[in-house]
Amino acid sequence: MKTIHKIRVIVPVVLLIILFLVLNLTNFSDKTKNFFYSISSPIQKTLWQAGDNVSDFFSGIFNAQELKKEKDEIFLQNLELIAQISALKELEKENKDLREALSLGLEKDFQLVLSQVINKDISQDSLLINKGSEDGIVPGLSVITSQKTLLGQIGKVYKDFSEVVLITSKESSFDAKITEKEIYGVVKGEGNLKASLSLLPKEEDISEGETIVTSALGGIFPPKLLVGRIKEIKKTDIESFQTAELTLGFDLGELENLFIITNF
Repeated sequence: MKTIHKIRVIVPVVLLIILFLVLNLTNFSDKTKNFFYSISSPIQKTLWQAGDNVSDFFSGIFNAQELKKEKDEIFLQNLELIAQISALKELEKENKDLREALSLGLEKDFQLVLSQVINKDISQDSLLINKGSEDGIVPGLSVITSQKTLLGQIGKVYKDFSEVVLITSKESSFDAKITEKEIYGVVKGEGNLKASLSLLPKEEDISEGETIVTSALGGIFPPKLLVGRIKEIKKTDIESFQTAELTLGFDLGELENLFIITNF
């Protein structure tokens, strides 16, 4: 509403200013000019004050356009800076994981391909990574963290991406052992990021907190990869074996980079 009101005031003011210019630039007689100036003199001050407002109005429009342009440029610059900072953070994390892997001597034990997680599907106990068939990735390859912790194995493979089936998937099952006592069992995925160690001999004394690693039996994964620790033991008089619920060796929420074992 204020803008409409300003326009209503501005239009007649502009016309009056044009009339003054015409009088000054044309050959009207001095009497005619004098007559007009005489009757208009009481409003000339107001007229030119209004003219200043007109100038301010149009100046404000141009200034607003310039401010918007500057604001857009600053916004784009900020986006570029955010992207650069994000890339540097990713590079820093990647270097950290590589240094950690080197400190554990993983490059001596395995041929590795570093990959980044680009999507996490908890409902399906799977990940999507940015390496695919173009990078030599094939189904069945083992996937670990920089701490030599087992995550799962490669499932479906696309040209530039691959699916990682986590060990917690209901499709996952492999041989493992309790390192402290050389007791063997089978790790089974239960879904929802949970897994258990089953088929443990009933007569064996198993304790919470004991470490679970992969076994050479079965040949699905390389041996001695960390799986997790025993969280709770389930034992009944009816069953011939006992089962242990596991605490996994990885935190999916913090997982950004991982290693694919292409040969061992």
